[in-house]
Amino acid sequence: MSSAPGGVRALRARWAAGEACHGIWSQLPGAATAALLAGTGADFVVLDLQHGALAEAELPGVTAAVTAAGSLPLVRTRSAQFADVGRPLDLGAHGVLVPTVFGADHVREVVAACRYAPLGTRSAGRLAGGADEPLVLVVLETAEALAELDDVLAVDGLDGVYVGPVDLASSLGLSGDPAQLGEVLASVISRARAAGVPVGVHAFDGAGAASYAAQGATIVTAAMDTVALTAALSEHLRLARGG
Repeated sequence: MSSAPGGVRALRARWAAGEACHGIWSQLPGAATAALLAGTGADFVVLDLQHGALAEAELPGVTAAVTAAGSLPLVRTRSAQFADVGRPLDLGAHGVLVPTVFGADHVREVVAACRYAPLGTRSAGRLAGGADEPLVLVVLETAEALAELDDVLAVDGLDGVYVGPVDLASSLGLSGDPAQLGEVLASVISRARAAGVPVGVHAFDGAGAASYAAQGATIVTAAMDTVALTAALSEHLRLARGG
């Protein structure tokens, strides 16, 4: 079993060329929801197992729906534990975004968990869909990982870093200092770009995503389904009520 023709390879090639790829972040469950999101023309859809309502058992159907709609299904894993990293890959994910890593050695373990022997430690037994060489991205959200950023960026087999600004701000003690956090985010983007590593920063809407892309981010989350749905429905209610 292999990924959709050119899917993972095409995204890697676009990132390698410095091209921004645009995706949607999903916290809502169900194959129908995933198909609607992928049908917008998104390059990828991130299915959130860590904080979203999606259940692991839904992944074969949901990832298949995303792929059929012409997008690439990625999964934010529940944790950086070995089993949590490999399980989505066995159930149809074409790549993972792994949260809460604590440095370069930890990132090497994550990459190994996504690669079959002799290159890694991933166990054979993929159930459906997925990819032979899935995308491996880590979520940069700890002070420890930031302190080792140069070493993290040099990890062989890592496809990209994706910053979680809320958790990173908390870890750095910058939750009340958006200006200083902005400087940190700009520095991460600049350093990743200099190292030739695709980089993104989590955004909740298109305006925020565009601001990070303007700084050089190429892993671009254009919208989050829960945020976009709430905003759109609230606006329709306002209009209907004559507001």
